[in-house]
Amino acid sequence: MQGSPPGSPATTSYTPTDRTTPTRSATQASYDREVVHAILDEGSVCHLGFVRDGAPVVLPTLYARVGERLYVHGSTGSRPLLMTGRADPGLAVCLTVTHVDGLVLARSAFHHSMNYRSVVVHGIARQVTDPEERRTALDALVDQVVPGRSRDCRPANAKELAATSVIRLDLEEVSAKMRAGGVNDEPEDLSLPHWAGVIPVRTAHGTPLTDPRLPPATPLPDYLTTR
Repeated sequence: MQGSPPGSPATTSYTPTDRTTPTRSATQASYDREVVHAILDEGSVCHLGFVRDGAPVVLPTLYARVGERLYVHGSTGSRPLLMTGRADPGLAVCLTVTHVDGLVLARSAFHHSMNYRSVVVHGIARQVTDPEERRTALDALVDQVVPGRSRDCRPANAKELAATSVIRLDLEEVSAKMRAGGVNDEPEDLSLPHWAGVIPVRTAHGTPLTDPRLPPATPLPDYLTTR
């Protein structure tokens, strides 16, 4: 999502920390804001990790970026949202987003790999209570999945808003990590008779399937025809 809230940092990179510095393949890491934002903006599903009763829990969920903030929403009865509301000053979380771009098949089993782009965010998730910010976050969550959709559907009513919680995670302790390119076989394995190379992986949208209860004259929105 585009746009930056007041107080957005002027620096072009995030500051590395112990938690965002990889112990291996450090050259694949990036702290560039544009790189991080591009990876986040391309996706809509994240994995949200936190600790509950002394044990780690990781949940897949939707997210949206608005400037230097990530938003996650769910039922007011969901575990992380309940815990965020109880915690002071918030709930410590780790949020990850990953795109797989290719399967790298090497001659040796050891050097099989993937081409990918990922982002890891550490921080404190906090409940969003301001009504205007909640509306902005919920619109952003809809648009993260299908850009432009929030303007073309009924907004949540009071009852629905009361049943929905939103949490915010500021982009402060952040890193991206990427792998691109071909096979990295050992020189002595290059003569082996096994196929090696990269199988590209792409996410594609199919043809929209119209709800049969829709009035026949309802046109397909422009934002769907251009996907």
